[in-house]
Amino acid sequence: MTDATQSAAHDAEGRYKLIARSLVRRRGRQARMKFYGMAALGFAFLMLAILVGSLLMSGYRAFTQTHVTLSVFVDPEEVKVERLPRGDFDDVLAASLAELFPDVDTGSRAEMRELSSILSNGAQFQLRDMIVDDPELIGTTVTVTVPVSDPFDQLGKGLVLRETPEDQRRVTDQQIAWFDALDERGAISEPFNWALFTHADSRFPELAGLKGALIGSFWALLVCFLISFPLGIGAAIYLEEFAPKNKISDFIEININNLAAVPSVVFGLLALAVFINWFGMPRSAPFVGGMTLALMTLPTIIIATRAALKAVPPSIREAALGVGASRQQVVFDHVLPLAMPGILTGTIIGLAQALGETAPLLLIGMNAFITSAASTPFDSATALPTQIFIWADSPERGFVSRTSAAILVLLGFLILMNGIAVFLRNRLHRSW
Repeated sequence: MTDATQSAAHDAEGRYKLIARSLVRRRGRQARMKFYGMAALGFAFLMLAILVGSLLMSGYRAFTQTHVTLSVFVDPEEVKVERLPRGDFDDVLAASLAELFPDVDTGSRAEMRELSSILSNGAQFQLRDMIVDDPELIGTTVTVTVPVSDPFDQLGKGLVLRETPEDQRRVTDQQIAWFDALDERGAISEPFNWALFTHADSRFPELAGLKGALIGSFWALLVCFLISFPLGIGAAIYLEEFAPKNKISDFIEININNLAAVPSVVFGLLALAVFINWFGMPRSAPFVGGMTLALMTLPTIIIATRAALKAVPPSIREAALGVGASRQQVVFDHVLPLAMPGILTGTIIGLAQALGETAPLLLIGMNAFITSAASTPFDSATALPTQIFIWADSPERGFVSRTSAAILVLLGFLILMNGIAVFLRNRLHRSW
């Protein structure tokens, strides 16, 4: 009896040790898995921080612009009332700038050209608009604040190093001396660059802005929403609530799921072949861009709408049918209102994805050089992603910071739209 008891105790002790070792291994695997998950999240956040940090470091300078304030005498000999809006406004600005430097030889075209290159090419048009609005300013002295050209904007922001040999930078030692003299007089300022949002594209970095791209994106998203939202909801309601479950409906459902995973460039090729080549629609138009984005967004909205409809409890349908409601009344008066929060969330996420698409818009020509904002969806325009593509391809150094700033603006809109989607989901969510 004692031997049997000892044998049972020994077996129990062996099983206990086996279980203990198994628990140690299980806890070890669990700890490693937890560590791997945390490491993956940390790596992802690190990459995100590096991306956003690099954009901020290179793009924050574009949100300010170097300006110079001048007292300009509007010479009646150079600017005549009867010739407006024409006039030698650049000569007027150059003469006013030369008055600040008596040592400048005003008779030397080369020296005057070197001095006037401090001012942006858009300064003369800013003065012109001021005089056109009030012709009585001719013959008087006015104070104007105009942007400097890109090399001096880079100099003011410290991107042009003064220690660099003169033959390796875009500004000469004499021009740096003039710029420093203006700074000492208090004529140089660096305010917030509102022109980044109020000006359209330009070949001069200091004048380039996102207005045309913002309005182009607005028109394209508006067209996309007006097409994809009703069509997507209608298709989802039919497939989920009314379509018979057979091979045809299964085939349609499979293809919708496949279309949601098709690369966006394929939709661009389709739009190029159908909308532009077959139907002869205008290139670079936000209307065509919106229809292209609608093709890409439709599968996302259909899938999100069907998921929202499925989430409505069957008891809602059964109760409505039980009190005599028709199938149509059940869907549109009871099911659809309850599914609308999920539908809106999916729609906003789909539109956010469409806002960031570049490839389909490039294929339909929305990367043209457009210097004015589109007033209708049928005018030529660019969009935020294509504007970023244009600036990134520009050789001018000033467009480097503007490219990063445009990316930050685009990311801001995407975060805002996704934030609205999260707010609607949490605010309108219902539990059964």
